[in-house]
Amino acid sequence: MKTTLKTTLLSLTSLLLASPVFAATQRADHSGLLVWLFLGFCGLIVVAQLVPAALVMFGIVKAVASPKEVSDKA
Repeated sequence: MKTTLKTTLLSLTSLLLASPVFAATQRADHSGLLVWLFLGFCGLIVVAQLVPAALVMFGIVKAVASPKEVSDKA
């Protein structure tokens, strides 16, 4: 009985909290094409910066994981 009551209350609470989602009928941001182009350009810059960062991290991991060379000069 308690689990049925908890399940019912949880379902009802979830439904009540999600009901404002169904009230929205149109976009709320009213962003034009230029805004989306600007955001896409910003995303392109971020991705372009991630490529060199990934290459540097790969080089660091490769250098740390490689065996050390011992020099004979002492």
